[in-house]
Amino acid sequence: MRKAALVYGDVLSQHRLREDHPMVPTRLRYAYELIKAYGAFALPNALLVEPRQASPEELLLFHTPEYVETVRALSRGERLEEAGRFNFSAQGDNPVYPGMYEAAVWSTGASAKAADLLLEGAADVACNFSGGLHHAMPAYASGFCVFNDPVIAIKLLANRGLKVAYVDIDCHHGDGVQYAFYDTDQVLTVSLHESGRSLFPGTGFAEETGTGRGRGYSVNVPLAPYTGDDVYLWAFREVVPPLLNVFKPDVLVTQLGIDTHFKDPLTHLKLTVQGFGQVVEELGELAPGKWLALGGGGYDISAVTRGWTIAFGRMLGTTWPNEVPASFQERYGLKELYDAAYVDPDLQHRADVRRFAEQSVAAVRRLVFPFHGLSAMV
Repeated sequence: MRKAALVYGDVLSQHRLREDHPMVPTRLRYAYELIKAYGAFALPNALLVEPRQASPEELLLFHTPEYVETVRALSRGERLEEAGRFNFSAQGDNPVYPGMYEAAVWSTGASAKAADLLLEGAADVACNFSGGLHHAMPAYASGFCVFNDPVIAIKLLANRGLKVAYVDIDCHHGDGVQYAFYDTDQVLTVSLHESGRSLFPGTGFAEETGTGRGRGYSVNVPLAPYTGDDVYLWAFREVVPPLLNVFKPDVLVTQLGIDTHFKDPLTHLKLTVQGFGQVVEELGELAPGKWLALGGGGYDISAVTRGWTIAFGRMLGTTWPNEVPASFQERYGLKELYDAAYVDPDLQHRADVRRFAEQSVAAVRRLVFPFHGLSAMV
């Protein structure tokens, strides 16, 4: 039985980016409370682990010294005139707020702690839902992300000589992680996401396949708006298992953003929490002995709470019942874990969605599969 650790402490969920900002850190506490309400931590293979802060040396594995120091200064209310140079702005995606540096150091450190647990053999699966902040670049913030914890965690693993496969199922392309490993064959990055034609950050096309030694090790599967469970799962199964089975990673790192949900206010894919949970389950089946699971996007609080609860259950080898425990119902009013059926797009949209996915999969097979000795034929 796989031992699964959740890295969580309330320090990860107490900050606020801005009053009207869609990234609401309290979603982490709701997910933790629902996981706890289901009795997860009473199971013999479950661990609850306190987070730690990332060290300055860990931040510098990816970020520039100037950027790290600037984030620290902005967080204290200093050097605010420099904010724009590092992609911070009062009303934009990346606002400056008091304690910003500390919040980012805690979430990044929680991912580093999860990596520690795997390296020490304390867990087979280590999960940090406060992580997965995959857009941050070496010298600037991007897409709600200040420090790129997936990159830092992967570097901690890779620096120990481990081959790492990174699979990102957030609705947005994992551009910062792709950037970090675009020229290496030690890390395979795979991102399934809504097409950059319709969604930030406007990247992640199938033609982005890596450079130099990394050619063929950056994989992108863009999907059309309205893509639902069936087409998403088909595209996932066509690309991810063949590549992981050939790459044979020592550790699987997954970014489990759930802004793919059909009620998410910022995106246009149409997955249910059941579909999301199925993808997580299949990722678990593909994982070697070590699996590092991170959070990511998700802006419908109910979907985040339920989806990540389902996900941690899958990590434990458990499927939770649909009826939410009474203690959580009484406090928050949430009664059912799973989505009721929703109305599919009309037939024309369904045909367009399928065609788009088929074109993306065909492009990946043509442009990437030959580098791994796989057939380009569907």
